[in-house]
Amino acid sequence: MPLLSKNMEIDQTQFADFLTYLAVEKGLAKNTLAAYRRDLKKFLIFAEEQELNPLNISQEMVTDFIAWLRGLNSTNKLEESSISRVVVVLRNYSKFYARENKVLDQLANFAPPKIPKRLPKALSITQISNLISAISKPDAAGLRNAALVELLYATGARVSEIVNLDVSDIEQVAETLSVRIVGKGKKERVVPIGKFAREALDSYLVRARPTWVREKSNGALFLNSSGGRLSRQSAWTLISMGAKEIGIAGEISPHSLRHSFATHLLDGGADIRVVQELLGHSSVTTTQIYTLVTIDLLREKYSETHPRAK
Repeated sequence: MPLLSKNMEIDQTQFADFLTYLAVEKGLAKNTLAAYRRDLKKFLIFAEEQELNPLNISQEMVTDFIAWLRGLNSTNKLEESSISRVVVVLRNYSKFYARENKVLDQLANFAPPKIPKRLPKALSITQISNLISAISKPDAAGLRNAALVELLYATGARVSEIVNLDVSDIEQVAETLSVRIVGKGKKERVVPIGKFAREALDSYLVRARPTWVREKSNGALFLNSSGGRLSRQSAWTLISMGAKEIGIAGEISPHSLRHSFATHLLDGGADIRVVQELLGHSSVTTTQIYTLVTIDLLREKYSETHPRAK
């Protein structure tokens, strides 16, 4: 894959204005903006190879771009889900460009390629209990890790939302302890937490966090041993290592706990709109993928228990 020439640097195109708009007006997270930037750079490389104007996007150009992405070698090849995301980025840019320049949006009716719907990986309640036991140690790091995993599972929050929490985001209302979470688009939601998460959080706040607090901590809830805010990469690593320790097959990440949270609530009879609100989804359609998990469970139990199922 060739390098971008100087005249194709992303910061020297209208794409830079688009990224600024997303950051300032839409309030997108840094990680999302970084993904947008990478996708747009791929498009610039394609446009340079084909000697096309990357700012004058057409449906034909995007169709050719998709074919180009699918034709990359195995090192650079994107999955269909990533290709679909790139198309969404270009559609958003096309809409922005049309509005800014008062021209027709060429991609208004262009749909990204459909991809097979994959069910999320949900852990069983036993697996989650074993995971928490595996990472729970009597030292400060162990207390923090246990509180982190308990809170991820108790709230269904994204790992970035959890590591960005401050102590002040933990709120006591009457007899209920809740967490104020800032999600995508800076949309806030309040999620109550139960007994296990509360006890783990109390132990961490009383016995571990005070030993790490420094001036640079700035009120962050989850700290590393030097007093800085715990990174999402560190959270990912400790959960992955804990899963391997107890022999859970496949790739387990903080997002697995989010999937488990939603699946277990629905299995327990929670209304899908309640789960939608707790997850911070803007549309119930996004949440409905979890109902497919519970339908699979329903079929399994039916097959196991119904006298005429076999």
